[in-house]
Amino acid sequence: MLNPAPVYRGRLAPSPTGLLHAGHARTFWIATERARAAHGRLALRNDDLDQARCRPEFVTAMQEDLHWLGLTWEEPMVSQSARIPLYRAALARLHAAGLIFPCARSRRDVLSAAGAPHEAEEADEPIYPAQFRPAPDTPLPPLTDPIGINWRLRVPDGESLSFTDGHFGRQQAVAGRDFGDFLVWRKDDMPSYQLACVVDDAAMRITEVVRGADLIQSTFRQLLLYRALGLDAPAFYHCPLVTDDQGVRLAKRQDALALRTIRAQGKTPTEMIAGWSTPDTWLGR
Repeated sequence: MLNPAPVYRGRLAPSPTGLLHAGHARTFWIATERARAAHGRLALRNDDLDQARCRPEFVTAMQEDLHWLGLTWEEPMVSQSARIPLYRAALARLHAAGLIFPCARSRRDVLSAAGAPHEAEEADEPIYPAQFRPAPDTPLPPLTDPIGINWRLRVPDGESLSFTDGHFGRQQAVAGRDFGDFLVWRKDDMPSYQLACVVDDAAMRITEVVRGADLIQSTFRQLLLYRALGLDAPAFYHCPLVTDDQGVRLAKRQDALALRTIRAQGKTPTEMIAGWSTPDTWLGR
C-alpha cells in the first residue's frame, strides 16, 4: 500500500527590516495561491534575525499589510529570534561532523581577493577564495559561547548540484565555482540566513518554499545543509522579481512602492492582484 502524499505546507517568511513592497506582495500572494490550490496549510514566520535593522513596528506593519491584501495563515506566527537554540544545535552537528571551519576574514577581504572590492553590499555572497580556506586536516577549535568568529561550511568543490524549480525548471550549479564556502554562523553570535532557513523549514515541515528568484543561488547552499544535517529538502518555487519603471528590482527603501503607500493612494488589493499574471501562471497549469 502506497503512503499518502504529505499535506502541502507552505510559508510566508517576511523580514521586518522595512515596509513590505509590491514585490513582496506578489510573492506572498503566489505562495497563498499555491497552498490554496493544493488544499494545504500556510504558516507565517517572522525572519527577525537582523538585530540591527529589525523593528517591532515593522512586524506589526507586515501582519497588517498581509491581512489588507487578503492573505491569511492557519497557525500562530513563529519568530526566528525565539529559536536560537535550534540553530545552535544544528551548528554543533556540523561542527561534530567536521564540515565547518572558523573564518576571521572580513567581507572586504573576500571581495578584494575576488577582485571586486566595490561590489554592492546587497549582492549575493561572494565566492570565498580557496587560499583563505584551512587545510582539511586542520584541527577544529571548539565552539565558544558566545561565538565571536564567523563559521563557514566547506563546500564539496567540483560537485554539481541541481534541483527542479517549480517555475524556472531545472537549475544547476557547481560548488566551488558558482558559489563557495558560505557562512553558517556570524561573529555577532547569530546564525546565517542559510542555516536558520534550513532548520526552520525542516522543523516546520514545509513541503514547498515559495520565494523570489534572487534566492535561487541560496537554494544550492541550502541543499548542502539539508544533506549535511540529514534532513529532507522541500520543493522550491522561485518567483520572477518585480522591478520598477527603470527595470531595477524593488527594495524596501523605495517607499513609493511600499504597500502602505499604495494603500494610502486608494488602490485596492483586487486592483493590485489584477495587475499580476493570472493564477494559472503561478499554479503551474
